[in-house]
Amino acid sequence: MRKFLLLLALPLFLASPAFALDVSEIVAKASHAAYYQGADGRARVKMEITDKQGRKRTRDFVILRRNVGEGDKDQKFYVYFNRPADVSKTVFMVWKHVGGDDDRWLYLPALDLVKRIAASDERTSFVGSDFFYEDVSGRNTTEDTHELVETTDNYYVVKSTPKKPDLVEFSYYKSYIHKTSFIPVKIEFYDKNGEKYREAAAEKVDTIQGYSTVTQGSMSDLRSGSKTVLTYSTVQYDIGLPDDIFTERYLRTPPTDYLKK
Repeated sequence: MRKFLLLLALPLFLASPAFALDVSEIVAKASHAAYYQGADGRARVKMEITDKQGRKRTRDFVILRRNVGEGDKDQKFYVYFNRPADVSKTVFMVWKHVGGDDDRWLYLPALDLVKRIAASDERTSFVGSDFFYEDVSGRNTTEDTHELVETTDNYYVVKSTPKKPDLVEFSYYKSYIHKTSFIPVKIEFYDKNGEKYREAAAEKVDTIQGYSTVTQGSMSDLRSGSKTVLTYSTVQYDIGLPDDIFTERYLRTPPTDYLKK
């Protein structure tokens, strides 16, 4: 009889919160799904910026990404702009360091100038869009304290609070992480008064080479009424990007073989 009762209780025991994923595991899986899938990757991106009056501006660029070492740690990003003319040949490059400040460079061809982007500028507009520089390569998960505040049928809802609040403009953000793919389908940013002022969304997700991939995403500025949509095409993973293209040498001389594929 005792054995029967234990077997009867087992499903409830396994379903208890103690056996749910720890919040650190959820955040790690979400970071992996958003930024680390495959050893490297490439995509063409169309950026469309729409202001409150409905006026539109576009940007076309290619993004290259390479993981460094084992595990979800350091990464390198290379973003090359094709259009329009005022940003053509502009390059944004990132060396992402987990547990430390990222290195970021911006090459401005009109001035033939390589500009280092300071850590204090990470949360400023990326080429006039509603995305920030930090959004492109992702915020280091170690910079925030994470709390699982809700679990729904489809999502883990995680509240993330900055460990150094004086360095950022938000007081916290909430991520809605899909339970199966671990794609963060929505991220809400709240200001010092607890009001939501910025929202990111994964508007379309496709499976590419076995990886769940956001192929359309957006960022909305709820104060200005502006919205930026990114549409990804020709997405490829594990293409064997060499490490040396993510260096200052290639800011002025882009690696065309990898940008045109």
